Amino acid sequence: MEIRTGTAASDDVNIHYEDMGDPNDPAVLLIMGLGAQLIMWRTEFCEKLVDQGLRVIRYDNRDAGLSTKLHGQSSESPLLVRMGRSLIGRKSPAPYTLEDMADDAAALLDHLEVERAHVVGGSMGGMIAQVFAARHQPRTRALGVIFSSNNRALLPPPGPQQLLAILQKPKGSSREAIIDNTIRVSKIIGSPGYPRTDDVLRAEAIEGFDRSYYPAGIGRQFAAILGSGSLLHYNKQTTAPTVVVHGKADKLMRPSGGRAIARAIPNARLVLFDGMGHELPEPLWDDIVGELKTTFAEAS
Repeated sequence: MEIRTGTAASDDVNIHYEDMGDPNDPAVLLIMGLGAQLIMWRTEFCEKLVDQGLRVIRYDNRDAGLSTKLHGQSSESPLLVRMGRSLIGRKSPAPYTLEDMADDAAALLDHLEVERAHVVGGSMGGMIAQVFAARHQPRTRALGVIFSSNNRALLPPPGPQQLLAILQKPKGSSREAIIDNTIRVSKIIGSPGYPRTDDVLRAEAIEGFDRSYYPAGIGRQFAAILGSGSLLHYNKQTTAPTVVVHGKADKLMRPSGGRAIARAIPNARLVLFDGMGHELPEPLWDDIVGELKTTFAEAS
C-alpha cells in the first residue's frame, strides 16, 4: 500500500505525517500519546481501516518523531506540584498545552485540504482528540478515544509501578540500555491478557529508537497534559458521535478515565476489553476497528 509522507506547518512548528488510502474516502486522523511516534499506530492496523473504505492520516505530535522539537523550553514548577494540581483538575504553567496540540492537528487537516475527519486518539492523543472535538467541532465527523482520560478532578491516579515506569530514566545512555528500558516499560504497561514476545517488543523498540529518540519531548508533552487541566468542559461541548475504548487491565490510565469521558460526552458509547492494558493488542484490532466503524457510520 502506498504511504504518502509530508510536513505541515502549524505556526512555528512542522508536523510530519503519513497519509494512506484513497484521498477521496472519508478521512480518519490518528493521534498518538505521550512520547509516542506515529508508528505506534501500526501500519497493519491502519490497513484494516483503509480496507473499510477510509483514508488514514497518522502523524508525529510536536516534540516527537520527525516533527519539530522545541529545544530548551521547560516548566519552572516542580513536577510533583504540577501533578498535585492536576489531581484536583487545576492547570499549571507549561511551554504549550493540549489546545496547541489540537490546533496542530487542525493545521495538518488544512494542509491536506481535509474539511472534516473522524478523529481518533490514544492516551494523551485521546486527550488531544477530546479538545479537538470541541475546539474544532465543525471539522469532527466522529470521535474515538482509546485508553485515555478527561483529567477531571479526583480521578484515581495511575498505578505507582506504571507511572514510575514511564518517568524513570534508562539505566545508561547507550542504545542497548535505552532499548532494554523501552522493553521493560512495554511489559509493565502492556496487556496481561495479550502478552507479546520479547522478540516483538525488541523489534518495535529498535524501530522507535532508530527513527527518533528524544526523551526531552516527553517532559514537555507531560507538561502540556498538566497544563491543560480538566477537559470536562470540552466534553460537554462535544456533539460528534463518540466511542470510548478502554482496557480493563490498564493501570497506567485506569478504566475510570474512560468511564469519566463516556459519562461526560452526550450519548457516548463505552467499550471495555478484558485483558487489555495501555496498548492496542493485535488480537483486538478487528474488534477495535469494528467499534470505530460503528461510530463512524453514525456520523453518516
